[in-house]
Amino acid sequence: MDFQDVVRRRRMVRTYTDAPVERATVDRMLANAARAPSAGFSQGWGFLVLDTPVDVARFWDVTAPAGPASRWLRSMRVAPVVVVPHADPAAYRARYAQPDKRRDGAVDALPVDALRAAAADPTAGGVPWAVPYWYVDAGMAALLVLQTAVDEGLGACFFGIPAERTAAYREAFGVPGHLEPVGAITVGHPAPVEHLPGSAARRPRRGVEDVVHRGRWSPDA
Repeated sequence: MDFQDVVRRRRMVRTYTDAPVERATVDRMLANAARAPSAGFSQGWGFLVLDTPVDVARFWDVTAPAGPASRWLRSMRVAPVVVVPHADPAAYRARYAQPDKRRDGAVDALPVDALRAAAADPTAGGVPWAVPYWYVDAGMAALLVLQTAVDEGLGACFFGIPAERTAAYREAFGVPGHLEPVGAITVGHPAPVEHLPGSAARRPRRGVEDVVHRGRWSPDA
C-alpha cells in the first residue's frame, strides 16, 4: 500500500471480527516496531504479544474495569491479538552512562526510580532529560505497529491500561519491574459498522493551517 494511503486510512478500530491474524503478519508488525527511532539508539522497549484465546482472555480479565462490560469492551475483546508495548527507563540510564553519551557523570549515579520520577518532573533529582524519551520512543514504536496493521489490511487500536490494573497485569504475565506498559494495541480484522465510534467521529480534524507555524509561532507572541 502507498505510504500516503496508510497515513490517511489509519484510524483506531474498536470493532473486530473473530477471524484469526496470521503469525507472519504479527511478526512483520513487531519487526517494523523494532526499527523505530530511539534516543541514543537505546532501543528501550519491549513488546508482549498475546495471540492465543487463553492469553487474550486473561489480558482482559486482569485489565478491564470491574462491573458490567461496556459496548467498547465487548467489541474490543473480539480482537484475536493484543500487543503491549513497554518502555524501559533502565536502558536509557545504561546507554547515557556510556562514554560517548556521558556528560558530567550525573546519569551514571542515578537509580532507575529517579528516571521514572522524571516522567512527572523532568527536573527531578538532577535528571538531565528535558523529556522522558523512553515513553516517546515506545510511542513511536507503537505507531509503527498501527501503521503496519493498515498496510496489512487490518485494524488496530491503541488504548491505555488502567493504572489500578497495572499490578495485576504485571503479575498475570510476569512482566519485569523495570518495564513500564505504555498502553496496549488490539489487532484484528475490522468488522463493518454503521457509524464509526470514538471522538474522531464527533470532532473535526484540525487542519494543517491550525497546527503548523513557520519561523515563529505567532506574530503577536
